Amino acid sequence: MSSFSGVSVVTEGKHCTTSAVNARTDSGYHLLVVKDYSRTVQEIPNGEQIISGAFMVGGHQWCIGYGPNGVDPSSADFISLHICLCGDDDEVEEVVEAKFVCTFVDQVEYQKPMRIRATKTCSFSGKGDAYGHSLFEKRDTLERSAHLKDDCFTIRCDIMVCKDPSTGDAVGTLSDVHQHFDHLLQNKVGADVTFEVNGQTFAAHRCVLAARSKVFMAQLFGPMTESNTSSVIHIKDMEAKVFAALLKFIYTDSFPEMDKDNNMEEGGQDEEKEEEVESVWLQDLFVAADRYELQRLKLLCEGHLAEGLCVSSVASTLALAEQHYCHGLKEACLKFIQDQSLTCLEKVMATDGWELIITTYPSVLKEIIAKVASSHKHKKRKQ
Repeated sequence: MSSFSGVSVVTEGKHCTTSAVNARTDSGYHLLVVKDYSRTVQEIPNGEQIISGAFMVGGHQWCIGYGPNGVDPSSADFISLHICLCGDDDEVEEVVEAKFVCTFVDQVEYQKPMRIRATKTCSFSGKGDAYGHSLFEKRDTLERSAHLKDDCFTIRCDIMVCKDPSTGDAVGTLSDVHQHFDHLLQNKVGADVTFEVNGQTFAAHRCVLAARSKVFMAQLFGPMTESNTSSVIHIKDMEAKVFAALLKFIYTDSFPEMDKDNNMEEGGQDEEKEEEVESVWLQDLFVAADRYELQRLKLLCEGHLAEGLCVSSVASTLALAEQHYCHGLKEACLKFIQDQSLTCLEKVMATDGWELIITTYPSVLKEIIAKVASSHKHKKRKQ
């Protein structure tokens, strides 16, 4: 179980005070409270960070770096977060292996031990070594989200120090069952069912799928024709990369990352195009989760879609929310549209998603008009 290691508070746009507690276990978490967020954006330029005081986890000292305007030109529109190994030079004599997860404090689904274990192990080879997220959160996304309240937000940083396997020490008390199942998915040992999705085949294990999804239970062990073990099950109306992500979640219970194509990895697409591609992937994964009654995955997709709303995706996401009866996601979309300028609204109305709303969900169009009209009246009263 993770131990509390203290809290650091950013005030006056640049100062950070730390109250530390020694987390004596191998895993612990530290809170970073950023007050007067907008002032930090104004006073700390791109490339600079506000550094917390030192705190102790797993017998080592750590600190957190917060960059309100990113750490380099490519991350200038984002807030950045980094975990740094610190302490006296003679205290850092060998490589420290550690895993970490940085989340907003209200994102409890990402703070589970299983989620931390699923992250990459980082090798801190000496004092000053740092790892983290240059593109942790886009500033305009943060400013629209519920994470920012009264110009303040709180980050939770979970750190887990990995002990040398040769000593026999366990890594905290965290379960590694998700890793075992992930290996089972990857090496295909004992796989007894094959799916074909958009020309690509996937080997899986009937019992694992059935244990996680009532739909797979009925499909694989019920009276349906797919119960024949010698047949290949053809999945229609789904991209292969979406089905791969679905399997990843089923086996690991962790939210999967989008499998980017080579063009995206090499920087061949601009940021707006990448956001659009990821939004479509999230929408498709949301539909797949609903199709196979994976409620937790569906909720996680809802959260990601709500946080990543943009002008190009909001109409199609709203149509999706209406189709699948997701009230929270629908309200997030309506709020986003309500807050847009007339220029942005014109861009929203030019998307394919808007055409879908007009032709399929006219009642939603009435709600949009009511929201925008209400917002316009409120702005006029303020003036």
